[in-house]
Amino acid sequence: MRAKQPTTQGTLDRDGVQLHYEVYGKGDHTILFLVPCWPVIHSRGYKAQIPFFSNHFRCITYDPRGNGQSDRPTDPEAYRFVDSVKDAIAVLDETKTEKAILVGLSASGPVCAALAAYYSDRVTAMITVGAASPFAASHEHRSVTDYFRKFDKPQGWEKQNLHYWRENYPDYADFFINQIFPEPHSTKQIEDGIKWMMQTSGEVLIAARAAPEDADPVLDESIYRSIKCPVLAIHGDDDAIIPDEDSKIVASLTQGELVIIPGAGHNPLARIPAKINVLMRDFLTRKLGVPGSDNKEVPQTAPRKIRRPKALYLSSPIGLGHARRDLAITRELRKLHPDLQVDWLSQDPVTRFLKANDERIHPASVRLANESAHIESEAGEHDLHAFQAIRHMDEILIANFMIFQEAVEQEAYDLVIADEAWDVDHYWHEHPELKKAQVAWLTDFVGYVPMPEGGTHEAFLTTDYNAEMIEHVENHPGVRDRSIFVGNPADIVPHGFGKDLPAMRDWVPQHFDFCGYVLGEHPSGFGVKGELRARLGYAEDEKVCIVTVGGSGVGGTLIRRILAAYPIAKRHIPELRMILVTGPRLDPAQFDLPDGVEARAFVPDLDRHLAACDLALVQGGLTTTMELAAAGTPFLYFPLKNHFEQNFHVAHRLDQYRAGRKMIFDESSPDHIALAMAQELEKPVASCPVEADGAFRAAKMLSELL
Repeated sequence: MRAKQPTTQGTLDRDGVQLHYEVYGKGDHTILFLVPCWPVIHSRGYKAQIPFFSNHFRCITYDPRGNGQSDRPTDPEAYRFVDSVKDAIAVLDETKTEKAILVGLSASGPVCAALAAYYSDRVTAMITVGAASPFAASHEHRSVTDYFRKFDKPQGWEKQNLHYWRENYPDYADFFINQIFPEPHSTKQIEDGIKWMMQTSGEVLIAARAAPEDADPVLDESIYRSIKCPVLAIHGDDDAIIPDEDSKIVASLTQGELVIIPGAGHNPLARIPAKINVLMRDFLTRKLGVPGSDNKEVPQTAPRKIRRPKALYLSSPIGLGHARRDLAITRELRKLHPDLQVDWLSQDPVTRFLKANDERIHPASVRLANESAHIESEAGEHDLHAFQAIRHMDEILIANFMIFQEAVEQEAYDLVIADEAWDVDHYWHEHPELKKAQVAWLTDFVGYVPMPEGGTHEAFLTTDYNAEMIEHVENHPGVRDRSIFVGNPADIVPHGFGKDLPAMRDWVPQHFDFCGYVLGEHPSGFGVKGELRARLGYAEDEKVCIVTVGGSGVGGTLIRRILAAYPIAKRHIPELRMILVTGPRLDPAQFDLPDGVEARAFVPDLDRHLAACDLALVQGGLTTTMELAAAGTPFLYFPLKNHFEQNFHVAHRLDQYRAGRKMIFDESSPDHIALAMAQELEKPVASCPVEADGAFRAAKMLSELL
């Protein structure tokens, strides 16, 4: 799922070649024009920049001829340099853009230079990343003279060869994209690059390489010296495609700014987008006064000798459980610091819950890309590959991190409390210089665990992600001012982080403090169960079963199977009363309810109903299952297929509390579910007590940072 959709898009015809373009954001005052490079990649290569900059500018991009939604001619005449320049002008004309800030990557660097020199009245500034130029000495692989030779077993850059492109293009794509990203832990960027490169063909690359050289437009030293707009040239010093000498010469000739990034490869726009976005933003602020730091959405704090302490709380929107526990922690924290101001940066439905509890929502929250919608878009029928869903959320995470970064830059916070705010933890560890406040990291699990069905490749990926997290924490121990595990040491799964990595139970206690489990409100405060049942309208002679599957649409399949089990269970349990709570994303009207089943879309005090009922049937989420464990209510839980957290971390924790009965969805027919319901109602409750002071203990740890 994209972090932001185009405002408008279209296709234009330039001399018989169809070019697809997209426009993001509104306004005509300042326009960012992101120019694509040669046909190995299309406009999605700028996916980490567009969502952020389109909050400030109108952003325009297009797919180059040869890839994306543009045409793929195979005539070398179609790929002349002059055509690349004219394509860019045609898109500017089509979108009625008089002047723009140019952004170029790799081969589009010379295109941007030609535009800035020959169409200077239409260019406000120029930013290039890993850009080529006509001046620097080539890398060794670029001087290979055997492009036309047919190798028996080509190795390395011998694959950059006409015959290999034609006969084994997929392997060349794999090789070439791996050269673009030499940085460790680049699996997602490599995966994206190969996918995009496979949207063109070897024949297209052959045509592009055979394009005739143009005598016009000329690009020599005098032309680069004629560029008078502000210029920023960014380059990685480990670029295996274009030597960083190219950007050094361009910056010198244009009297522009130069940033050489140690250890970076050819495409830092994708690999280290937070750093690049900030570099670009700060350059434009210095040179043009845009986007500036006076965002009117964000309240400014006047300097005072004495002011109340302020915290920015980031609460994960994936499930309301985070919000309930975060609110409980905040209320305990306010007891310790009565003058504390808490601003919440989060999304719907968390913001609805917080507003109902009179909490202060940061105005920038409305600009956050929707993480919950993304997770739901990745789900199937009782199936969510949680690890891959998080990987596929990279575009949303960088977009939301940039909104957070601006918030902490523009307003002085004493503490950032990040409850599984993966973007903040990742990018502040990647770039500690971006950290602007103390940060406390909260989580209820540590470590990705591969699902067996994923095989060796998924095991490789989870190991790589775990290794990166471990390196972040150990190499930059000062980024997290406090790491709080919401649970106890016994709740850590007895797994390793992966091949050659430490055991989770050894590593986590060395880097986390434990606050015990945090409930929004402990059932011990609900009163005597019989009186609670009476208040909620439950009779003594009925067995109340509540079905609740969380706040996402993925629960629909489980609901239908449980509804099919109800008549069977009713025959065994005549006093059975079933109440279905569908959640905010499922309409009760879409389900055929058997006689005797009641349905509700939303129950505000659901935790009390779970404490009062006789049995619950739920998904495998941690919050609901732990509420049931704390209440001593028998329950069946059905972890989502391929959801590593529910199948490993949550299931292990519930085993520690001897709570719940794990059900495998694919093995649970309606008859099987009905039998399990009857068995659980007959069993004596044997779950262990859940601590009631977790919120206070977490607040005490946070208090020490204030």
